[in-house]
Amino acid sequence: MCGIIGIVGRQAVAAELYDALTILQHRGQDAAGIATLDGNHIHLRKRSGLVRDVFSAEDMLSLRGNVGIGHVRYPTAGLDDSSEAQPFYVNSPYGIALGHNGNLINAAELKQALFDSDRRHLNTESDSEVLLNVLAHEIQVQNPERLAPRHVFAAVDAVHRRCRGAYSVIAAICGHGVLGFRDPHGIRPAVLGVREGSLGPEYAIASESVALDVLGFELLRDLGPGEAVFIDLNGRLHCHASPLAQRLTPCIFEHVYFARPDSMLDDISVYKARLRMGKALARKILRERPDHDIDVVIPVPDTSRTAALPLAYDLRAKYREGLMKNRYIGRTFIMPGQEQRRKSVRQKLSPVELEFRGKNVLLVDDSIVRGTTSRQIIQMARDAGARKVYFASASPPVRFPNIYGIDMPATAELIASGRKEREVEELLGADWLIYQELPDLIESCRKGNSRIEEFDTSCFSGEYVTGVPRDYLQALEAQRGDDVRAQRRSERTIQLAS
Repeated sequence: MCGIIGIVGRQAVAAELYDALTILQHRGQDAAGIATLDGNHIHLRKRSGLVRDVFSAEDMLSLRGNVGIGHVRYPTAGLDDSSEAQPFYVNSPYGIALGHNGNLINAAELKQALFDSDRRHLNTESDSEVLLNVLAHEIQVQNPERLAPRHVFAAVDAVHRRCRGAYSVIAAICGHGVLGFRDPHGIRPAVLGVREGSLGPEYAIASESVALDVLGFELLRDLGPGEAVFIDLNGRLHCHASPLAQRLTPCIFEHVYFARPDSMLDDISVYKARLRMGKALARKILRERPDHDIDVVIPVPDTSRTAALPLAYDLRAKYREGLMKNRYIGRTFIMPGQEQRRKSVRQKLSPVELEFRGKNVLLVDDSIVRGTTSRQIIQMARDAGARKVYFASASPPVRFPNIYGIDMPATAELIASGRKEREVEELLGADWLIYQELPDLIESCRKGNSRIEEFDTSCFSGEYVTGVPRDYLQALEAQRGDDVRAQRRSERTIQLAS
């Protein structure tokens, strides 16, 4: 999962891109980058690290121009090399810088075709570089005397024909403007905003509406499935509805975990969706144990707070902040390496013992993936003196790999894969484990926008809206295991030392 932002403004945009990336930092803590257009030049700065660490004051001064794009990176498909930082840049045609949120499931085939037929060379293993070169080739194929929006949109439609998977893309085309587009199923999010100024309208495209809010842009709408928008250097907005668009099937895990609660995605309030998740969980608990003995509901900060509050209210139990968070530790779900995740849980959370001692505690989290964090938190609650420890997940069991840009572990490392819920309960060490029902999760989100008939729920259901070759899943398994990642990091360390 990554965060993207693009602005076509009337004054220097580097500082605003920086501010937007800090707001989108939750979507990726691995690397960050900004590219700005300055006349016929593209200025680019990117490297591994948090936004605040990547850009110095000198960098910001060098990122000149009224037009630019930014990206925060979270490693996907097993890739965790610093060379994968975005935006990527290619000099032909025109000079294009691109940032991508998502994952292509046919990247290997495309890479071979780019080399054999398109005569393009790639420097990394990133599917984002593949997507950039496909886009660049298709723009070049248009071969216009002067590039116009219709040529750009024809190239995007060609990208849709060639690329399979999930992608929200933002690209700066030197001398022309900024392009944004969304995959034909609309799996990954993208929103469009406008800000009226004395010199004329300014436009922005971002992964989440909260980035627009902070910069003072008014949210116009979400990009539709397969839709492309192009903002030229004169600040004119051009839109294109692709004939290849499919039914909108956005990723439901955005609402469960990734998106900020103050964002609107596809006309759905993430905050309201999470409130409804909590109420749905409460209904399930009251059905199964109407005479429950829960004394206190404690959320695992931060994502689950919104669901935990209505859950506690409907159960008529106390709500308490019993786990204190060290905000200088990253999100454990997206940390590379099991050992690093294990260490970080104790560094990240500490219990308020008075809220646990002698009580039957219901811990609430947004999801359970590997189970490493959940197991440690349950033990932490017992060590703090809890009489009983129940654990509730605001989402269903994660049993299948996500192939659309969420770098979940190998299937064998998903604690719920191939196991019944009571088996997971035993492995976690909980006195009772409660999972959200998938229909309830879907309804919690869909209630915000009844026009959405289906979500991508693949990590819960194993149903992939784009279809997926079996050999792709097998190859992904080989990339995603913690042992494999550790071996890759060891090999890179040796290469750097030699």
